[in-house]
Amino acid sequence: MKIIIDSNRVIAALIKDSTTRAILFNKTFQFFAPSYIKSEIAKYKQEIINKAGINSKEFDALISMIFECITIIPQEKYSSIIDKVKDKTSDVNDFPYFAVCLLINAGGIWTHDPHFYKQNNYKIFTNMDMLRIIEEGGEKGE
Repeated sequence: MKIIIDSNRVIAALIKDSTTRAILFNKTFQFFAPSYIKSEIAKYKQEIINKAGINSKEFDALISMIFECITIIPQEKYSSIIDKVKDKTSDVNDFPYFAVCLLINAGGIWTHDPHFYKQNNYKIFTNMDMLRIIEEGGEKGE
């Protein structure tokens, strides 16, 4: 199942070995993200390091492992679609995620960002939704 992953899920996986990280490494899903995700996460690098209790080298190793599970879609592939999704949210930072979702015809977006819930065009998944899909064998939403 193709799923767009929001930066807040990647940040959660970086901070703690938790359900989010387990879902991310589960083979039930194919994760995709706009290239914008990397700059979004880079803004919070020091905060993530502090919260996770890791050093910069450990951060780099962990983020490298995480990004092995995510196909990054270059901006030039989705930038022309941004205009088609601008009415889906008031948060301009969310535009790339909706654009990539439309571009690759993903099953939805995995996020805990409340802005995403203010639209009805794209399915939004929480950790609980993702766990349910894993339990059901990945059949839902494909």
